[in-house]
Amino acid sequence: MKEEEELQLTDGKGNLLTAAIIKADKKHCEVKITHATYQPADVRKTVIGISLLKNASRFEWFLEKATELGISEIIPLLCQRTERQHFRMDRMSNIIISAMLQSQQAWLPLLHEPVKFEDALSENTSLQKMIAHCEVSEKELLNKISLSTNLQLLIGPEGDFSHEEIKKALNKKYIPVSLGNTRLRTETAGITAAVLLKQL
Repeated sequence: MKEEEELQLTDGKGNLLTAAIIKADKKHCEVKITHATYQPADVRKTVIGISLLKNASRFEWFLEKATELGISEIIPLLCQRTERQHFRMDRMSNIIISAMLQSQQAWLPLLHEPVKFEDALSENTSLQKMIAHCEVSEKELLNKISLSTNLQLLIGPEGDFSHEEIKKALNKKYIPVSLGNTRLRTETAGITAAVLLKQL
């Protein structure tokens, strides 16, 4: 970009700035703010806890798309059947920053460090809590549930949550939900959940 051209800036915390370039230097670009607005955060806080995946690129794809859809928080989970436990926070953070900018949003999702499944159950007690699992049991369709303003949904690893993990979640008052009639890959389930949570 050249001097006098305009660009959009954000801090990822709701502030949107329009600025004009006054010094177009590759290392030290200077701009002048010409307009500033504040975009309030979404009234509904949407949190998705999702297992890390053996194929890192699939998890990164989920992060990108969930950010584009406007999910508030993402919690990488370490479950009994989670195969991959290597997590590069710097790389993952760059992915969601790029996705936020590309989709022209003013709020950066909060990306947590990976946590054990049991620890995730103990947090976010003020949220309406749900778990999507594949065991045969009575479940509510996610798109039919009456949702509150703050939501947390857990998505399991390849091979699903263990029976013990599901039992622990139900004991913590998690609502078992279904994302549809087909069995989805972890990252596909995450995106399906993100779309439904943002539409309801």
